[in-house]
Amino acid sequence: MRKYLWIGGSGFVLGLLVAGLILIQPENQERQLSPTRISDNNFSSPSPLYASTLPEAVSPFDFARVAEKVAPAVVKIVCERIEKVTRFEEWPFDEFWDRFFGIPRRQPREFKNTFQGTGFFISSDGYIVTNNHLVEGANKITVFTSKGDEIVAKTVGLDARTDLALIKVDGNNYPFVEMGDSSQIKVGEWVLAIGNPWGLEHTVTAGIVSAKGRQLGTSEPVYQDFIQTDAAINRGNSGGPLVNLKGEVIGITSNIFSPTGAYAGIGFAIPSNLAKKVVAQLKEKGRVIRGYLGIVPTAINEELRQVLKLKSKEGVVVSSVEPDSPADKAGLKQYDVILEINGQKVKDDMDLRFKIAEIPPGSKATLKIIRDGKEQTLTATIGELPEEETERTPESGPEDIGLTVTTLTPRIARSYGLKTQEGVLVTDVSPFSEAAKKGIQPGDIILEVNRIKVTSAREFQQALRRIKSGEPILLLMRREREGLSRDFIVTLRMP
Repeated sequence: MRKYLWIGGSGFVLGLLVAGLILIQPENQERQLSPTRISDNNFSSPSPLYASTLPEAVSPFDFARVAEKVAPAVVKIVCERIEKVTRFEEWPFDEFWDRFFGIPRRQPREFKNTFQGTGFFISSDGYIVTNNHLVEGANKITVFTSKGDEIVAKTVGLDARTDLALIKVDGNNYPFVEMGDSSQIKVGEWVLAIGNPWGLEHTVTAGIVSAKGRQLGTSEPVYQDFIQTDAAINRGNSGGPLVNLKGEVIGITSNIFSPTGAYAGIGFAIPSNLAKKVVAQLKEKGRVIRGYLGIVPTAINEELRQVLKLKSKEGVVVSSVEPDSPADKAGLKQYDVILEINGQKVKDDMDLRFKIAEIPPGSKATLKIIRDGKEQTLTATIGELPEEETERTPESGPEDIGLTVTTLTPRIARSYGLKTQEGVLVTDVSPFSEAAKKGIQPGDIILEVNRIKVTSAREFQQALRRIKSGEPILLLMRREREGLSRDFIVTLRMP
């Protein structure tokens, strides 16, 4: 009997345990299957379940935090330029008009053109960094802040050679951003571009660093070391910041590569390390002072290496040496190969250009070269790179032929609607001058002087200086009108 009571009691207890487990299990299953709702409180005081994974999941891609930090310092810039356009077509009574009224009928007509872009504050006292191509030649620069304030800015300094500009507005306590170290960025790193594309203010786009040290193979800007990115950049983004996920500016957007003129996945920004050097000089001096050697360097390809019988493609070849330049005085010759400057290896022609630019004028530079297969060392006294934008022939003296000219660059050619992108562009002709009498007009292009090719305003001036008073001047000219182009010869005589 006791045996049966023991078996029955054990069975009763076991039944209670099983029933208890059945009743408890659904509640546990419900807890396991029900999703946890993540609220704002969960982020500030995460549960133990998410404490180790939540910060890692959101912090690397917190674009909103970066945008909130940088955007207040970004501004829209609107520039007004007064541009002149001359009617180039000839009328039957032009000669009559000029003779009896004493004023050429084809007077330039002025019109106002408006350009929009981006900039950003780099200090609380109103200094703004932007692109040179946006503000250069502007008659009025207006800045629109993130708060909606409209302020007229003044130009502090311009540098066309890097496409950077520094402008300033009056006032204090402006939000500003810090310039980061662009040398630390890596290809594949996330970046944000903030600007005003197509007039859409404070647009934020995200992408990665696609490449570093890009050179576009164009003549402007002269100093190129671009950061390439696939963050969307369009017209109006010019001068805006490219920032890393720390909210530091690591680049200033400047160019895009596109067959249509709109975003195609390839944009370029000026590195912040280069910008910091330029901006410091613009703020202090209003311009950038660079070292000058006086050569045209060429990168060494395989064909050039074989022709010159070089062991490697290291260094650059001297294509030409400017007369009376520091290079000429130091004894550099055409086809010399520059391997090092001041003990630093020269990677390519752009690298040499940067290295020379950073040497203070008047300083000595040691050049390690190869000449005719033998290594040599030369010492050059670095000069100051002259400014070369627009030059006017002197108002009096032996070189006054009545022309104002500028170096024709691809950017200027585009603005004038010209197909020719190299030479010297005539921007103004003095009335009653030798040039005016021979029919030279603004918009004409000078290709050669006395059968010598000229590619810059400086070369044009140098060619004129070699011509003595009373000697003839032979100019090969090009005129482009309404899609048609023709070359012609003009002969002048030096006064």
